[in-house]
Amino acid sequence: MTGSPDLGPCILAGKFVRLEPLREGHRDSLLDAARSLDWGWFLTPLRTAQDVDLRISEAQALEQKGEGYVFAVRLLRDGRVVGSTSYFGVVPKHRRLEIGSTWYTSDVQGTAVNPECKLLLLSHAFEDWGANRAQFTTDSNNTHSQRAIEKLGAKREGILRSHAIRGDGSLRDSVVYSIVRTEWPAVRAKLQDRLSGFRAKGT
Repeated sequence: MTGSPDLGPCILAGKFVRLEPLREGHRDSLLDAARSLDWGWFLTPLRTAQDVDLRISEAQALEQKGEGYVFAVRLLRDGRVVGSTSYFGVVPKHRRLEIGSTWYTSDVQGTAVNPECKLLLLSHAFEDWGANRAQFTTDSNNTHSQRAIEKLGAKREGILRSHAIRGDGSLRDSVVYSIVRTEWPAVRAKLQDRLSGFRAKGT
């Protein structure tokens, strides 16, 4: 642990993806990627150019306050932007944060993209920034997202009732998971093993 005071903004690069701080220059490619998604579970869907513009402006505001850092996810093999992910709920005093607002185009779901994004984000948080806790929160009805978080090795902590309002106006219960510092080595090893399999297959 180096305990760097700065979580971001930064570029995080792996074998399959590069995470780039979200900027105006990502607008068109992010919008193209977002058009391929069903945004049913998301609290802040990106269905229009105005939605993307608002996301970029909100990301810049969070970054300026040191409360969050939003990334565009770029696929290294062809340079396409294939999604976005974020640090938010950043509390430097207590070295805690949340990872989420994550989405990818359908063609890269189930590939190395998500595990490598999580490995990059968690490695930077725990090993460079000195995090004590990384949290994940998802819709109680989104079993696919819950399985993906549990596959990381995150521990389920409970349900926050009426925690948020979905895009359709309905109330959402949220399931909370976390990874704490003592669990990180095992989580890292698990992610590295998963990525080794993808590298062997060239995916």
